[in-house]
Amino acid sequence: MTPTVTENTAKTAEVILLGTGTSVGVPALGCDCDVCTSDNPRNNRTRCSVAIRTESGTILIDTAPDMRTQLLRESIPLIHAVIYTHEHADHLFGLDDLRLFPFRLGAPVPLFCETNVEARIRKSYDYAFRDQAETHPGATPQLEIKTIQPDTAFQVLGLRIQPIRMSHGPNFEVLGFRIGDFAYCTDTNHIPETSLELLQGLDLLVIDALRQKPHPTHFTVTEACEIAKRIKVPRTYLTHICHDLDHDATNASLPDGVEMAYDGLRFSIQLP
Repeated sequence: MTPTVTENTAKTAEVILLGTGTSVGVPALGCDCDVCTSDNPRNNRTRCSVAIRTESGTILIDTAPDMRTQLLRESIPLIHAVIYTHEHADHLFGLDDLRLFPFRLGAPVPLFCETNVEARIRKSYDYAFRDQAETHPGATPQLEIKTIQPDTAFQVLGLRIQPIRMSHGPNFEVLGFRIGDFAYCTDTNHIPETSLELLQGLDLLVIDALRQKPHPTHFTVTEACEIAKRIKVPRTYLTHICHDLDHDATNASLPDGVEMAYDGLRFSIQLP
């Protein structure tokens, strides 16, 4: 008798950590510390951004100033949509390099963001919203802004994305995002109880861990590890890393299930 074969129909996506560095990147300009002068490529960190590759296309989380270099390095030819964590320059100011993609998409690039991020985009890239009769089509990024709410899941390329409200210092709110069994929580030093509930049942967490010393707007390594332990996530990668942390030395000191992220790290996630 031939055994019954059960087909695995679970869908997956590939996540690529394009950048894992702090706002000035590593090496930092003008710094000759051991990490900035290291020959270990995992100590070379561009500004934070993530690509999520699915059957329907590629979603970018944030447009870092290093975006063009990151996409070339990882052989990513096309971005179909962008979602934003917040408006800071190290997460936004690669936006102009989206200019090529509308020609291939046949439509503007959709940007999913909160209203304060939209206001920053419209102010910093005001030329992208002028009458197109004033210029030629390739001169400006063609964009379609879609407003998201911090407590409401939304769809991008068929993926359900759950925003996670977090604090980035005492007076500034940002978003993390959960997609299936994966969550990305950068640029934060406080995750409220209601948001921690949304992180239950994860398989993999990528979380801010700037350095060992306390910082007014970022988790320390210890604080990030405490969050991972509290939500009982089996795998955690630390990101938004400054030049205080050597990759290999820090990795050796981390608890089981926690590792340093690095530029170009790839992994698969299960989709609902």
